[in-house]
Amino acid sequence: MEDTQELPDTTGALERYLGNAVRDLRQRHGLTIADVAERAAISRGMLSKIENAQTATSLDTLTRLARALGVSLSTLFRNYDVPDGSAQLVKNGEGMEVVRRGTKRGHTYHLLAYDQGPTKVFEPFLITIDSESATFPVFEHPGTEFIYMLEGRMEYRHGQHTYLLTPGDSLTFRGEVPHGPEKLIECPIRFLATIMYPTPVDNA
Repeated sequence: MEDTQELPDTTGALERYLGNAVRDLRQRHGLTIADVAERAAISRGMLSKIENAQTATSLDTLTRLARALGVSLSTLFRNYDVPDGSAQLVKNGEGMEVVRRGTKRGHTYHLLAYDQGPTKVFEPFLITIDSESATFPVFEHPGTEFIYMLEGRMEYRHGQHTYLLTPGDSLTFRGEVPHGPEKLIECPIRFLATIMYPTPVDNA
């Protein structure tokens, strides 16, 4: 006697997943319902109900089905309850152009990712400077900033210190200390600047 239980009209996500997994494996191997039912020693009608999520079944029956399909039981559950991906792709040239306080003509900021959460976690910019006459204000912000030079040469000030940055150089510093380009030596200049904001501490 097959260890199964009839389900109400509203079937569960697990039954739908298993039904689809069994059907996909059966069709991938070119097997009919009759083929798999015979190998698993269950009726064709029961296999049809399993594939259509119309019944729940025991682990013993699922184990026999897995063997009939030539896979392990764990393979049947491999993709169950896997979190959906939520990656954000920004194609080349599609970064949002933004205007930061005090910026002038001759340089642009392209925001490469748009934080969609309630709290801003980070901001990655691609900064391009086309003119050696461009001027910058002094920036201050919370968190940590990371700069990676892609093209050109410049001197970058952070507090009382200046640093010569050339392609391949990186600079990491505290954002609350005044900082910004001090001298533009070779244009065009392009660099990545990522600001990592501090995580709020819950004092409750």
